[in-house]
Formats: sequence, C-alpha cells, structure tokens
Amino acid sequence: MHIVDFVSGSFAGACGVIVGYPLDTVKVRIQTQKQFTGVYQCAVATFSSEGVHGFFKGMALPLATVSLTSSVVFGTYRNCLQCMSHARGNVGGPNTKLEIFLSGLAGGVAQISVMSPGDTVKVRLQCQTESKRREANFAKPKYRGPVHCLLTIVKEEGFLGLYRGAVPLMLRDGPSFATYFLTYTVMCEWLTKTTGKKLDWSSVMLAGGVSGMAGWTVGTPMDVIKARLQMDGARETRRYKGFFHCITETARVEGAGVFFKSLGINCLRAFPVNMVVFFTYEVLTGFLKGGAEGVNPPQHGLE
Repeated sequence: MHIVDFVSGSFAGACGVIVGYPLDTVKVRIQTQKQFTGVYQCAVATFSSEGVHGFFKGMALPLATVSLTSSVVFGTYRNCLQCMSHARGNVGGPNTKLEIFLSGLAGGVAQISVMSPGDTVKVRLQCQTESKRREANFAKPKYRGPVHCLLTIVKEEGFLGLYRGAVPLMLRDGPSFATYFLTYTVMCEWLTKTTGKKLDWSSVMLAGGVSGMAGWTVGTPMDVIKARLQMDGARETRRYKGFFHCITETARVEGAGVFFKSLGINCLRAFPVNMVVFFTYEVLTGFLKGGAEGVNPPQHGLE
C-alpha cells in the first residue's frame, strides 16, 4: 500500500481549503439563499454585514477533517491504480484511461463516510448570516461554532442528520473525481507531447487547475442538491421529502438552469485551488519517496 499518497493528499487538501474557502462560502450562499443574486452581490453583502470573518465561517472543522478526506481520495486512487496494474500483470507500467477513471471514482466515493458530517456543518455555518455589528434587533445565530453546530444537529436531527445530502454528495464526488484525475493525467500527457519537453511545474499547475474545473463542471448539479438537502429544515420547516423530491421541486420552482447557477464560481475557485493541491501533492510525494532528488515534476503515461 502507498502510505505516502495518503500523507501527501492530506497536506494538499488542507492547502486547497485555505485557498478556496472564501469563494466556497459565496458559492454555498448563492445555492441556498435567494437574497443573493450573484457572485459580486453576495461577496459585497457578506463583507458589508459580516466583514472578512464572514467568508471563513465554518472553516475550522473542514480544515481539521479535510486532511482525512483528501488523504482517503488520493490514497484510494493511487492504491486502486496499483491493484489494477497487479491484476493485469503490468506492475510499474502506465495505466489505461479506464483504470484512472475507475480509480478516481473509487476515491471520490470512499471519502463520503468521513467527509459528510464535516461538510454538513460547514454548509450550515456558511449559511448562518448575522451582522458583525450585533444590533439588538438582529437574530442571534443558532450555532456558536463547529462543535456546537455538530452537537446541535445530532440532538435535533439524530446522527443521520450529519449524513443528510450524502447521496448527492456521492453522486457528485464519484464522477467528479473520476473526471478530475483522468483530466489531470491526460493534460500532463498532452502538455509533454505538445512541448516536446519534460513536464515542468507550470504544466503541473495548469493541468491541476484545468482538472479542477472539469471535475466541478460534472459535479455542480449534484452540489446544488447536496447543499439544499443539508440546509433543509435548519431555518424553517422541511421543504423536501427526499433526494428525488428535492430535484423535481427545485427544477419546477426555479427551472433547470438553477443546477448550474454556481458553475461559474465553482470553476473560478477550482482553478487556483487545484493548482495548489496538485503542486503540493506532487512535491510532497516526490520528497517522501525520493528525498530532495525526488522533487521533480512527475511523468504520467497512458496506454
């Protein structure tokens, strides 16, 4: 088993959270709250009423748990590739596109068990708006912090409340990570052939950014459904009876376009985040496997 990939993945994921969290907060609010009509309007309103802190609400728990979830994704992905190579007697050789796609799919699905509770808490806190001036007539926030939010959800909705939205989360992350890893590998291969040179770090970062955008293009519709199910009942009466009812009701009331309402901001956030994620992952993996001499851009191959 490649333990190194679990370690590198955990650090890379933490770096990605820090870089992309402000835009993630804006994205979640646009998806779940009708008073926000666009990225700029949401960002200005958030800063005006809550200050810079408003963009980083709920980050403590995801930052603490993302190391585990990202570790699971990268570790599962790499070890699935290794198992498939062993299965067809091609140890150490290049993997096929199908193997990369299936390994990415496995990595995305595997992380749900550890990701869902932290993601639910993150969404609840991100959507909890209150004034930074604390006026007397302003509603007091329901959740005092990540731990209080987590305990409140368990108390009011049971342990399964932490896994509300797990189905769309799985349907989002499985195909998204399959597309994500395949795009990254194909991009690295294409950039190497196009330039006729060895892969450099700028190419690694470009491939990482593009792969992040590709993954979110596939995952955005389920991301909208996931966020709405996680917020359902948090502030008012439950609106959705379940996963399929949420899809049909959302489409009926707001039209099919709502499923791609946050695609622009997802892609805007995904590019810098995944530049950092893949750069950090490849550097750490090379260092842990080969020391200082191993910190070189990776060479990817496809069959």
